[in-house]
Formats: sequence, C-alpha cells, structure tokens
Amino acid sequence: MTAHLRRPLAQPNKPIQGSTAERKLDIGFVSDADANKDTHCHWSQILVPGELKSNPAADTASKAWLDLGRYAREVFAAQDTRRFVLGFTLCGSLMRIWAFDRLGGVASERFDINEDGLQFVFTILGFMWMSEEQLGFDTTITKQDGERFIEIERNGQTERLVLERLMNRVPCITGRATTCWKAHREAEPGIPLVVKDSWQYIERDEEGELLQEATERGVVNVARYYHHATVRIRDQDDDVQGNVRGDLDIRAASNYRPERSAPSTGTGTTDGPRKSRSSGQSNLKRFSSQTGVFLRPNKRSCSASPTKASINPLPNRVHRRIVLRDYGKPIYKASTRTALLAALEGCIVGHQSLQRAGILHRDISINNLMINEDKENPSWPSFLIDLDLAIKERRVGVSGANGKTGTRAFMAIGSLMGEKHSFMHDLESFFWVVFWICIHYKGPGNGRVVPRFDDWNFVDTEVLADLKKGAISDEADFVKTANEHFTEYYKPLIRCVNKLRNAVFPHGRRWTKVDAVLYDRMKEILRGARED
Repeated sequence: MTAHLRRPLAQPNKPIQGSTAERKLDIGFVSDADANKDTHCHWSQILVPGELKSNPAADTASKAWLDLGRYAREVFAAQDTRRFVLGFTLCGSLMRIWAFDRLGGVASERFDINEDGLQFVFTILGFMWMSEEQLGFDTTITKQDGERFIEIERNGQTERLVLERLMNRVPCITGRATTCWKAHREAEPGIPLVVKDSWQYIERDEEGELLQEATERGVVNVARYYHHATVRIRDQDDDVQGNVRGDLDIRAASNYRPERSAPSTGTGTTDGPRKSRSSGQSNLKRFSSQTGVFLRPNKRSCSASPTKASINPLPNRVHRRIVLRDYGKPIYKASTRTALLAALEGCIVGHQSLQRAGILHRDISINNLMINEDKENPSWPSFLIDLDLAIKERRVGVSGANGKTGTRAFMAIGSLMGEKHSFMHDLESFFWVVFWICIHYKGPGNGRVVPRFDDWNFVDTEVLADLKKGAISDEADFVKTANEHFTEYYKPLIRCVNKLRNAVFPHGRRWTKVDAVLYDRMKEILRGARED
C-alpha cells in the first residue's frame, strides 16, 4: 500500500458507511486514490482518521479526543487485520498524533502547526508514505490471487491456511479483541478450521496450551486443538508495550494515570491479568453491545487491576493465535427446538469431559456453545469453545479462583456474589443460557430486544444476583414470567426449563454444596424434553 494508493479526504457532512451509528469523519487518509467529496467511503478504507475543531480549547478528553476514539473503534471493527490505529486531532492550530492499541490510546505532545510547519509537513508525509505494518496492519496475513492466508509451522513443516471469511470480530479498542476466521488448509478445502486471534495479558496461561492438553487427553465435545503460536511481527513477539509502542514509557506523561482494565464494547471483556489460572480476578463479559469507546474505565463494569502492579505497573498484552479443528454456529441458531436441546445436552457432556480432565471452563454463554448441523462437516455435532477464562483444576469442589468470571447475563448467582468458582456455577450458567434464548429468540437466530432482561448486562453484579434470585425463587412466579416473556416459538419449552430450574435451584434456592449428579439430571431433563 504505497502513497499513490492513498490520499487525504475531508467529508465532514457525509456519514462514513459501515457503522451501526451514523458517524461523519472530518478528515482522514483513505486507501482510495480516486476518492473525492462525492465518494461514499467505508470505514474499511480509512487508514488514518482525523478530528478537526476550530477552537483550540477543544483539545480535551471530553471533546476531540473522545470523537477520535470513536473513529478509531470503527476502523478496528471494519478492518480485521488492524493491530493498532494511528490518528490525529487538530484543534485550531494545535495538533496531536494519536495511537490506539489494545491497551488504549496514547497521544503525542501537542504542537502548533503555525509555529512548527516543518513538523506538520513531516507528519502528513509520514501518513502518506507509511508501510502497511507502520499503519498497524497484521502483515502475517497476506493476500494472493484474491485469497487471504497465513502460514504456520507445524510438525516441522510450513502449512498455508486459507482464510475463507471473517466469523467474528469484537468491535472494541481495549481488550482481547477476539477475531475469528473460518479457514482451511490449502490442500484440504473440505476440512474446516477456525483461526482465532486475540490480545491476551502476558501473565495469562495460553488458551492454546489448555486446548492442546484437552485434545491430548481425549476430551469430547470441546473444540479440538490444531495449532497455537504467538504472532510475530518484525521477528519479534507482537506485544503492545514492546512491539507496538516501542517500549514507550507513558509514565513520563504529565497526565499519566495507572492503567486499569477497561471493558471493550460489544462482546468485549473485562479481563485483568493474573499470575496463574488459580489466582483469578474479576473477568466479566457483556453479551449486548453498546457503541462508544472507553478511554477511561466504565463505571458499570467490574475490572481487575494487574496482579503484578508492584513489579511492572504497565500492563501488557500479547497477540496470540490458535487454530481449531471444529467449526460450527452458535447454539441459538439451531434449526429446531429439538436440535437446540440436543446441542445443549452435548455441550454439557463436553463440559463434564473437560472437568474430568481437570479443566474448568468458567465462561458458559450462548456464543461459546456451538452446534454443527452440516452432515459434511466432520466437527463435533455440538461443542464448547473459548477457554480464555478457563483454569486447571485438580480437585472436586470449588477452585482457587475468584468467582466473578464469565459473561454477565449468564453468570451464576454465586459467581455474581464472588464465590469461589466450581463446575456447579457453570452448570447453572447452562440454565441461564436456555432461559435467555427462550426470551430473546423468535426462531433460529432471529433475535429481539427485551429491555427488562437486556439490563442484566449493565446493572451491578450484586443487583443482578438479586434479580436472578427473584426470577427463580417461586415456581408459580417463574412459570408466569416464562409465559409472559418466552417467545411463541419457545413457549413449548417452558416445562423443560422449569424442570431445569428445579434441578439447579432445589426448592427455589441457590445450591449450597456441589453435586456431581447434577450433570446427569440436566442431561436427562433435556433428553426427556426432546422425546416429548
């Protein structure tokens, strides 16, 4: 991508295509050399976003900075190979250069373009002449003959994996920013693979290692391991502090504040680093998405401070890649109610198999339960994915990990209250998954908004725990709620879901001791509902 293929473009009155909210970009550099004031640009074409303000006093966090952050978020969302985004603000004659990465935004000192015109010229020429890598693109993903691919080293051999299509990309700035592609080996187009990239805190154990162990131990109904590695750019591990920021010490900034974990928008995460998988932190996800960018921590989310803050006060994320041998679709897209129930049972089998192998999942949610209804697809018929928050567990009972872990709407009541996590919390999450699906889906993948329950993504965890206790405590009230809020498509499952409620919450109360037999009771209820 050379300079003759890009140009600056100002369209302050024309919305940029490709975002859920209407956003207009004052000025920026685009990848279309022929673009003009009448061109309808897409966020996928924006290389460097800019924000203009006539008043120098607008050079503040509440004005120009926040606007530019929103633009950077749109660029990240529309460009699945972006590692970081450069931008600039120009308030009156005061200019700042910005870099947004998976730890947040960093700005230069401001300078006056009237007093330092040479610096301004160098900056503009830099944006014009930068390489793709310098602009923040992942150069390990290359394109040839219309196909995108990556190369991996596996069993001493180089393999080329063709990226067929983007499956999911979390629309955020800070956070893990998980991105998944459906892929296949170049020589085996009929065998699906999934490539997953994410930015993990360096203190975390690698998800790839857990998946490899699970696969080697014969765990069933969990996505099978194929490969994992740390992405390398310029022959260096691709981390934020070293490779992206070049060891920039932001503590020298006049307005530096120690960083805390900030939630990403969308299905993003609040995931504080930890020393090991047994010293857990608060790790909360939200299912619903809200537009916006977080340059500061959001008050609605629990976040964890870095556990190694006293040693290294600057958190760091590293770019990791795993390849999986199982491909499917989220369970809420099951073609029939019977298929949904069978998939739920299969995922519970997978969770039990994983737990017997000494691994606790800790993030049961509707996006982590998969179904495969394609007879030509050799993947598991149903399976669990995403061991990002999983821990190794060596004993029956609770783990040594704090309980506030998971996707908020599906978290067990005890987890919301901070209990030590056990497999029982995950089994309760299966109940909340089916409860949520029955309320929010009018058919396979046909979702709807239900404000009363969507608020579960945003209320404090203690408040949510009380809401959930109220929802399940009385059988008559629960059935009434189900009749009022389950969609017509899922009302036939009210009896089944109520049986699950009775199994998970004996006498309408939270369970107080672990019960390994609950696995079998839940599977039996789901099996019986399919036969009815």
